[in-house]
Amino acid sequence: MNMPVKIQVNNTLYFKDPETSVLGKRIIRESILLIDEVGFENFTFKKLGERIGSNESSLYRYFENKHNLLVYLSSWYWSWMEYRLAFATANITDPYEKLQRAVKVITEKVEDDSATEHINEAVLNRIIIEEFTKTFYTKGVDDENKKGFFLVYKKLIYIIAEIVKEVNPAYKYPESLVSAIVEGALHQHFLKDHFKTITNCNESTSPTEFYLDLIKIVKQ
Repeated sequence: MNMPVKIQVNNTLYFKDPETSVLGKRIIRESILLIDEVGFENFTFKKLGERIGSNESSLYRYFENKHNLLVYLSSWYWSWMEYRLAFATANITDPYEKLQRAVKVITEKVEDDSATEHINEAVLNRIIIEEFTKTFYTKGVDDENKKGFFLVYKKLIYIIAEIVKEVNPAYKYPESLVSAIVEGALHQHFLKDHFKTITNCNESTSPTEFYLDLIKIVKQ
């Protein structure tokens, strides 16, 4: 995938679309690198402004706060995943093979995509693994959900759930299974790196292998 990619993100997440300016793209690029370095808790707009040589106030012209920025980055990531999913499953007629390909896309280790010069997807993937749950484990999640903050994430789950239904229309839990795989894969990657004794995923067994084995239940 080396053609330029335009990823769509809900416009309620920003005041000004960062994709429309040089400064906006720098904000996105450097915020990813800074969050990866210091963690979301220690990340501030002041630190980001110092990093990019811009006034802190200029950042607030793009995003209301750092929470919205994190949701933006997450939405961008899931929209990019949806793009990769469509690419991986195009022209696949066998439903189970399509499901296997979908699971591989959402669970495998992510590499940087040269088609998006200002975003390093491999680094963004590390942020999603460590920080994604912070986007919705908040008191304001219901209001933000109504505003459409999580539409892309939910859409990705619905798309894969429809593939599960193609494989087995009688399977009772397609959305539960897919949401468990999508979020569970992040958790397994985290455990593999930090809590090695409570996962079977390691250097020789990837989370992808685990979830490809798990989806066999759909065919039973």
